[in-house]
Amino acid sequence: MTKHEGDAAEGARFGDALRAPARLLTRSSTARALLPLALVLLLGCVFSGQGAFFEWQTHRALLREISVHGILACGMTVVIVTSGIDLSVGSVLALSAVVFALLTLHRGWSAPVAILWVLASGTLAGVASGLLVAWARVQAFIVTLAMMVFARGLAKQLSGGQKVSHYFAGADGQFVSVPEPLFFGMLDRKVLGGNVSVVTLVFLGCALLTWVVLERQRLGRYLFAVGGNFEAARLSGVPVAGTLVFAYALSGFFAAVAGICQAVQETQGDPETGLGYELDAIAMVVLGGTSLSGGRGGVGLTLIGALTLGYLQKVLSLNAYSTELRLMLTGAILVAAVLFQRRLVASSDSG
Repeated sequence: MTKHEGDAAEGARFGDALRAPARLLTRSSTARALLPLALVLLLGCVFSGQGAFFEWQTHRALLREISVHGILACGMTVVIVTSGIDLSVGSVLALSAVVFALLTLHRGWSAPVAILWVLASGTLAGVASGLLVAWARVQAFIVTLAMMVFARGLAKQLSGGQKVSHYFAGADGQFVSVPEPLFFGMLDRKVLGGNVSVVTLVFLGCALLTWVVLERQRLGRYLFAVGGNFEAARLSGVPVAGTLVFAYALSGFFAAVAGICQAVQETQGDPETGLGYELDAIAMVVLGGTSLSGGRGGVGLTLIGALTLGYLQKVLSLNAYSTELRLMLTGAILVAAVLFQRRLVASSDSG
């Protein structure tokens, strides 16, 4: 059999796989993701911070705290499924927060128009990254690293290196204060009897959208196909370039959503916000069990990973660990969890 015939046969087999229902989440993968979460919850029960872990406000606060990172993790899930990575989401978040604050606080734009503008800007940043990855064939790590630096620099340029708040210097040099837009209070409020923040509902909405794309659309199969085997997906007729551009565009879109939520929570646009958020988003995806090599995972697993990382940091915080020690412990536990999940995957595959 010639190489061309072998490639064609491989493409045909992959085409059959695309036409079959995609098995994106399995019981075993969900169980593997739930095990670290169960261990972290057990730690919280043992080291409860003088009973604070058993109070509802602790869990309510946790859901609010992980929401912005979780929104980023939704986009990161889609990118990692294609065997890519997006290091720019934290900087795009900062840029979106600055632009949203500038438009609503300093320019007086209405919230709907400003939101559309910011979402379009974030999506455009993702499209730019996707085009370089898909058509220029530049490694995703390099492309998104460059976008990370560019977006952060642009955020500082637009804000003059300062936080954009409702208190600023006017044209005559005198400091003026503008009232906080009504939208800020609406997005940062709590609903359902004061138990759930609106930003948490936004996070769940982003997760739902990601789930629909990955599990209920043909495009979702394309995303998994590209991550599973790039060349076989191409031979099967998958629009590989367009699929990759979509993945990074969706990641940029979610980064813009997270930037708006961040600006509302902080009531300002800070060009320094979002530092390291991309690492938290990657950690949530990996802790859930989505494979960094692509082709396997799902947003349901990412939700579990977000809770795992959030509860881990909350338990360490309740027990008065320093920020430095919390970072070190989180990193060590993350590596241990990934190695453990990898071992379970290997054992299940061999079985």
